[in-house]
Amino acid sequence: MATTTTADALGLIGDELQDLIAAVRGADQAPFERALDLLSGAERVFVHGAGRSGLALRMTAMRLMHLGLDVHVVGEVTTPAIRQGDLLLVASGSGTTSGIVQAARTASDVGARVLAVSTTDDSPLSEVADATLVLPAATKTDRSGTTSAQYAGSLFEQGVALLGDALFHALWQRSGHSADDLWPRHANLE
Repeated sequence: MATTTTADALGLIGDELQDLIAAVRGADQAPFERALDLLSGAERVFVHGAGRSGLALRMTAMRLMHLGLDVHVVGEVTTPAIRQGDLLLVASGSGTTSGIVQAARTASDVGARVLAVSTTDDSPLSEVADATLVLPAATKTDRSGTTSAQYAGSLFEQGVALLGDALFHALWQRSGHSADDLWPRHANLE
């Protein structure tokens, strides 16, 4: 077995991310524009994902809060009930994660909007979502190595983090606010 260096692994990850970004840039941009509209038009934004996808969405929640949006992480003790006018931002590579799909159904049932990030727009999650942003990456159960050589959905989770930053950046640029305008919302109890 050949020895892989950290530099080799970083190169592989970088190459896969470049391919993912190129695919997203070449895709129909209508769902991504819809995502920006949903985020900017929401009274409150709730983020929800399982495992590493959930961790990536927490990063997005922080940036959206910096932008001035009222953001909540599902599962935190201070998270209020979702209601009409709110948006649930969820991530599930397969689009079948039961807890995520059920949360999307609950949100939809009360009149909230649902924005999904997935590897497919043909899933139970996409059926409930108002918009689905597709990241062409392997799901956690795809161990074939054809879509990604990385382990267990890593490319998808990395893509969720980058997509979150891209959504934030686009919204920030549209807002006309400077970095200095956003800075007072940055954590100061560190």
